Amino acid sequence: MARASNEQLDGNVLHNALAACRRHLTFVIMFSFALNILYLTPSLFMLQVYDRVLASGDVLTLVFLLVVLVLALGTLAFLDGTRIRLLAAMAKRFDRLVAPYVLNAALSKEGRAAAGQVQLVRELDTLRSAVSGPPALAAIDAPWTPVYIGVCFMIHPWLGALTLGGGALLLLIAFINQRASSRALRANLQASGAMYSLQQADSAQLETARAMGMRKALVMRQLRARETMSDAMRKQARSGAVYTSSTKFFRLLLQSSALGLGVLLALEQQISAGAIVAASILAARAFQPIELIVGAWSQFEQGRQAYDVLKAVLKTEDNARDHTGLPTPQGSLSVESVGVRAPGSDRALVYNASFRVSPGEIIGVVGPSGAGKSTLLRTAVGAITPDQGVVRLDGAKLSDWDPEQLGRYVGYLPQDIGLLQGTVADNIGRFSREAHNDADIVAAAQAVGAHEMILSLAKGYDTEIGAGGRGLSIGQAQRVALARAFYRDPMFLGLDEPNAHLDGDGERALIAALHAARARGAASVVVAHSSAIVAVVDKLLVVRDGRIEAFGPRDQVAARLAGGQARPAVVASGGETVGRS
Repeated sequence: MARASNEQLDGNVLHNALAACRRHLTFVIMFSFALNILYLTPSLFMLQVYDRVLASGDVLTLVFLLVVLVLALGTLAFLDGTRIRLLAAMAKRFDRLVAPYVLNAALSKEGRAAAGQVQLVRELDTLRSAVSGPPALAAIDAPWTPVYIGVCFMIHPWLGALTLGGGALLLLIAFINQRASSRALRANLQASGAMYSLQQADSAQLETARAMGMRKALVMRQLRARETMSDAMRKQARSGAVYTSSTKFFRLLLQSSALGLGVLLALEQQISAGAIVAASILAARAFQPIELIVGAWSQFEQGRQAYDVLKAVLKTEDNARDHTGLPTPQGSLSVESVGVRAPGSDRALVYNASFRVSPGEIIGVVGPSGAGKSTLLRTAVGAITPDQGVVRLDGAKLSDWDPEQLGRYVGYLPQDIGLLQGTVADNIGRFSREAHNDADIVAAAQAVGAHEMILSLAKGYDTEIGAGGRGLSIGQAQRVALARAFYRDPMFLGLDEPNAHLDGDGERALIAALHAARARGAASVVVAHSSAIVAVVDKLLVVRDGRIEAFGPRDQVAARLAGGQARPAVVASGGETVGRS
């Protein structure tokens, strides 16, 4: 499977991607070590000023200390900026390693709604922010809290004990915050996901909403979803605010207490005057990472949940499977005892369907609306995986083919046309980046009679279109989608009502293209309502209520249908039908 990155990860993708970023993280930790050592500079400066400069009145010593302080703080600022840039570089590398797997999972998951695809990408962005933003810096600095507490102990045991007790109190608040806010955070994430999914679904039908006066109703529906999300956000914010403000209160109280205790110890001649201010600065620095962790806890939790979601998805998806390259198929397709259920339901859309298409053969699929024709076609081309049974191309199960390799031999026209945002040429060429494919793009357009129509567009083949063919008429969009299906002469064609929006010239061009496909040995399955298309096919497959009702030579099946003799059919191994009268 092709990847956007030259590197591939085996096993636990997320774990190995983080391991691949170890070099960046090592440098971040090294810089953090130096940076936290330099954070001791203000405390040492105050010690020296109070204990040496004030005692001796030596201005030169003060100037020297100021120069050292400026150099130390300048180095600290440089190191802090450098580690932030390193974390950004690490995040970019992490994204480059993981994004191909996540996007592949989002695009290959059968039945996954577009909102689900977007949600997976959001989970990746959330995890990326967690491993490279403030939560990561807080986690890296947190191990230095014991160091600052230890220095406080070196100044005086009572100061160390106060700082240690304060740190323990703040950690307890952080733990309670995690227990109390996790449920509110989950509710917020669920409400946000539902609201954005609804908004995306409604946005895809703006023209319908405008034409039928549904805009106000959709706005009200989205407002109700936003109200639910706002309530969840308010509950989370209220829960988090209590602990964040409590942490800030105790940090300031403990910092002031350290200052007061230092004064008391100085009055008793147990520490110097400089140690008073130094202890206060050290206590503040010791408590700061804990306060940051409490403030960033929601980001920690979101990152953890995103990690769990992505890990589960990447574990269940067969993203990293290597497929043995198979020879170019001859176009023999067999559907064997296939059954398909509606997503998230036990309702069957297709029952125990079996048929065979030989090279150079055209099968016409007919039946009433909702009979399961499109679902059967989607299964045959590999767009969805059946819940039972198997589909084979030249004897090999579709799951045994590499998806990219299989796609080169399949031409598919879905019922909703399915054009993507990009140029006309991009869509016909299936967004392939291979060199010298312009001739193949033009040949595909000529094969279905779309070449002249495309040249009449503003920029010809380079005309930009929107998702679903926005910017083209429905007939033009269908011609472009047909050209995409016939791109590079696939050996198996699956066309769902290919002439639904074509004029007479377009239909004649389509029929000629089907004849040409038959002549070169391609197998074709066409969902048809038009008598002109039915006249081209070799066999008819009648579907009703998800079951194959009849299958056999066109004229024979047509005669049986005309005579009202169609009954559930038994398909023999050769693809012919033994009817039941």
